[in-house]
Amino acid sequence: MNFSTVSSEAINSLKTINSALNSIAWGWPTVTLISATGLVLMFGLRLMPLRRLVYGLKIIFKEPDPSSQGEISPFQALMTSLSATIGIGNIVGVATAIAMGGPGAVFWMWIIALVGIATKYSEAVLAVHFREKDSIGKFVGGPMYYIKNGLGPSWYWLGGLFALFGMLASFGIGNGVQCFEVSSALQTFNVPKEITAAIIGVLVFIVIIGGISRIARAASAIVPLMSVLYILACFSIILLNVERIPSAFAAIFTDAFTGRAVAGGVFTKVLFEGFKRGIFSNEAGLGSAPIAHASANTNDAVRQGSIAMLGTFIDTIIICTMTALVIILSGVNGPSGATLSIEAFNSSIAGSGALVTIALAVFAFTTVLGWSYYGERCTEYLFGIKSILPFRLTWVAVAVFGAIAGDPNRNIVWGIADTLNGLMALPNLVALLLLSGTVFRLTRSYRFDEA
Repeated sequence: MNFSTVSSEAINSLKTINSALNSIAWGWPTVTLISATGLVLMFGLRLMPLRRLVYGLKIIFKEPDPSSQGEISPFQALMTSLSATIGIGNIVGVATAIAMGGPGAVFWMWIIALVGIATKYSEAVLAVHFREKDSIGKFVGGPMYYIKNGLGPSWYWLGGLFALFGMLASFGIGNGVQCFEVSSALQTFNVPKEITAAIIGVLVFIVIIGGISRIARAASAIVPLMSVLYILACFSIILLNVERIPSAFAAIFTDAFTGRAVAGGVFTKVLFEGFKRGIFSNEAGLGSAPIAHASANTNDAVRQGSIAMLGTFIDTIIICTMTALVIILSGVNGPSGATLSIEAFNSSIAGSGALVTIALAVFAFTTVLGWSYYGERCTEYLFGIKSILPFRLTWVAVAVFGAIAGDPNRNIVWGIADTLNGLMALPNLVALLLLSGTVFRLTRSYRFDEA
């Protein structure tokens, strides 16, 4: 089956409906709400997430208390969440932000990331504090559970809404479109899509059939290695252009407030692109990452929150910044998305753009693994544990189909997935604001220096 077989009338109808929904899901209403929620949490926590970043780094490898319970280590929970966030947003998203909003968009990506550190911290704190055991004795948590156990029966509908959006979004943004990008990337190395689809199907099945423990082990092996290699590659190119670093940062800070690099010189366009792409990159506020952190082997919600907030810092402040500097220093203009990133690398070191292609493929694959767990937990919340095996088998089938699918309507598929991803945020943000008092109370009573 090819997307081109779908009638043009149906496609046009989908575009119209999705455009209206996307204007909410990824328009100013949601972006403003995500930003405002982050500010409320950051100032309510008295800037603790920024002041305690070093603390989070100190405890990341520390052994949990022997009495603690969970499915995976705190570090594995962080790697699982990062496996789902580090990816296309760090390479394609950054390039798109610069292409559409100019270098100044990077500044606003930093701002939304700094605010998002508080959001990610709060999500993980609530996820661990309100988690529960399912009927087979596994710890489960996330927005649907902190809505259920924190807000009570009158809010069950909101938790169900998050789970529904999360389940549907997982198959799109976390699976089908990711596998399509992997197969498309490998086609540049003359690897047939059918071969890629078969390999993806086998690898995804082997990993996800083992549940969160196997997903976490895979993420803990792949994500740190690929991230370090990518950062080193970016750093090498930055060093080759070291004399232009001051002008690159000057462009970021100047254009952030002037909008000169944008067609028409509209400041709000720079701001919006930076905020939107920053949120897409680190997912702070969307409610996905806390699902992984709820499985951590810990009895301490604040401790896990302190580890979780490192994800936003690593994802946006470090990796996105490295990508942005490579693009700005290269001076390449015109293309958008992955093409811009690849050309930026190639302009400094001939052939190095191949690394971007490989990084896209690997990061997209790990995103499929991370999001499989998110989708599985949302599905279990809605339909019970009997839905787990059917979900996993369906997940593998969608991965294979996504890898071999044609791309005549690639944009609409991405658009719908993007919309569903954004709609997840709305129930989660409401819950974060209503439960913010719990986050503040738990944090105030925590003894950081003695932990």
